Amino acid sequence: MATLAALPAQAERLQHPVAEFTGIDKITGRIISFDVYMHETVQFGALQVTPRVCYSSEETEEPRTDAFVEVDEITLDREIRRIFTGWMLAESPGLNAVEHAVYDVWLKACKEETEVPPPDAD
Repeated sequence: MATLAALPAQAERLQHPVAEFTGIDKITGRIISFDVYMHETVQFGALQVTPRVCYSSEETEEPRTDAFVEVDEITLDREIRRIFTGWMLAESPGLNAVEHAVYDVWLKACKEETEVPPPDAD
């Protein structure tokens, strides 16, 4: 007779419509925070950042914020080259941040709203 082992309860993950990123331009030393709606692309220097999903844990749970992100680089030849596809973790920005020769980008938070106007619905 097989017995089922008790599995730990899976905490509820909250999905958000906006991801907040931080980027640094290593040449100028400029640090900027920017918000991006899911499936929209924002350009930071030569990088194009597109979040696909952004999750956070409930306030009663241990903090955990992550986003699945695609980052493309616009080369000097004006070609677009994918340099990152994967999960970014806000609590461990150095783990999966995009480290480029000139620009670094990492996830800061997931948000419900932003002052950035929403993309046009065509």
